[in-house]
Amino acid sequence: MDVRMNAGYIITSSVHVGESEFVLGVSTKAPGQFVTWKCSGGNDYYWGHYFSDQFAAEKDLVARAQEEIEFLEERPQKQKPPKEKERER
Repeated sequence: MDVRMNAGYIITSSVHVGESEFVLGVSTKAPGQFVTWKCSGGNDYYWGHYFSDQFAAEKDLVARAQEEIEFLEERPQKQKPPKEKERER
């Protein structure tokens, strides 16, 4: 298993929702020891939320994923056209 890192943080958890990914990173050197980011393409990390408490960071990771779920639920879904009835023989 490859170790993912960003800005000195080791990525320890990730949650995929649709095409989005949210990650939790841990650093032993940074003042905000824990961070959650939204991530695109597996290596583009942005919108960081920084924490000194691991549990607070874990809650934030789950909350961000839940917000994305709610956003996707509210979006209008592309509806498939109804199938034509098969002709009776």
